[in-house]
Amino acid sequence: MSALLKVENLTMRFGGLVAINDLSLEAQHAEITAIIGPNGAGKTTFFNCLTGFYKPTHGRIVLNDSMELHRMQGYRIAKVARVARTFQNIRLFAGMTVLENLLVAQHNALMRASAFSVAGLLGLKSYRQAEEAAIDKARGWLKRIGLEAEADQQAGALPYGAQRRLEIARAMCTDPVLLCLDEPAAGLNPRESLELNELLLDIRANNKIGLLLIEHDMSVVMKISDHVVVLDYGARIAAGAPDQVRHDPAVIRAYLGAEEDEAIPAEIAHDLEAH
Repeated sequence: MSALLKVENLTMRFGGLVAINDLSLEAQHAEITAIIGPNGAGKTTFFNCLTGFYKPTHGRIVLNDSMELHRMQGYRIAKVARVARTFQNIRLFAGMTVLENLLVAQHNALMRASAFSVAGLLGLKSYRQAEEAAIDKARGWLKRIGLEAEADQQAGALPYGAQRRLEIARAMCTDPVLLCLDEPAAGLNPRESLELNELLLDIRANNKIGLLLIEHDMSVVMKISDHVVVLDYGARIAAGAPDQVRHDPAVIRAYLGAEEDEAIPAEIAHDLEAH
């Protein structure tokens, strides 16, 4: 089977600044691929190119060997190519209920079923069935993320870790083939990080989609990733299985800022070696 996502010679320049430098990588079906690297390595810029926020200066981003994402408008990447994304900062509708947040994610499907409001206004059976299916899907995801009892609670009142899981569930309600997560473990305590790990592994196992993960928390990356790609100054410096990457001297130097002939203090390298 061919790769789910192929990135070929991707470059992104902002004037004289090269944020992404001739980057090539692949992400597979039903696997978790982590993109890691020091601050400023170009990880979020890469996500912005992938999801249509930026148009790359050069290179190709191809989904399922057929959809050239670098040529598509952002809304079509989400709607047609079915690439979903979460952000570093939570973007829930805080004033809506937990359930409503998941129904909003299904807005396009409900609008089609309502013939753009006509069937909904007339109360036709086709629309009622679509509405019931959307509610069932939303409640199914609430059960999977442990928030079934909070369905009618305002999303903004949830604990931080629960909001993170809700945001992922909202993205999954769009039925993506590729889910892009930008630092989902940021700000989580150890228990919440464990819950996040379990959720992402559950999605990989049961939904059979590809997950692309930007993350600084090595306890998340090393425990759940199938493949890890390491960036530094916009270029790929290493790629492979977690065990292979975390022992790569180039990776450790990139995180520590050490020169080639400098010794790497063991206590500083702990985060890469410990997990």
